[in-house]
Amino acid sequence: MTHGKLIVNVPRNIFRGNGATIDEEKAAPFRDMLKQRYPWLTDNSLDVLMENARKIVIQTLDEETNGRSMSKELESQGRTEEAIRHLKKHLESGPEDADTWYALGELLCRSGKTEEGYKAFARGRELF
Repeated sequence: MTHGKLIVNVPRNIFRGNGATIDEEKAAPFRDMLKQRYPWLTDNSLDVLMENARKIVIQTLDEETNGRSMSKELESQGRTEEAIRHLKKHLESGPEDADTWYALGELLCRSGKTEEGYKAFARGRELF
C-alpha cells in the first residue's frame, strides 16, 4: 500500500478474521519497525496507514472470496439486505462459484426468503 510517496508492504498476519480488525499485539512490532525506518512518521500517520491497509485487506479478501468476506461483515452489522445485494453483484461477474451460491442461499434463508434461498442452494449444487 502507499502512504504519500512511501510504499509499504503491510503483513497480512496483523489482521484478524476477515481483515476487519487489526491485531494490536502483532501490529505493535510492525509499527515500531516503521517508526525506526521512517522517523518522520507520526503516530497519527501510522494510524492512517494502518487504517488504509485494513481497508485494502478487506477489499482483497472480498475479491479472493467472490464477495463472501464482505457479506459476512455486512451481515454481522445487521445489514443483511446489503449483504445479499453484495453477493448477487459478485455472482454477476463470477456465476460459477458454488461457494458463493451457498453463502447467498444461507443469507436468503436467514432473512426469511427461503424459496429464493433454496434456488440458490440448488444452483450451487449444480456447479459441483
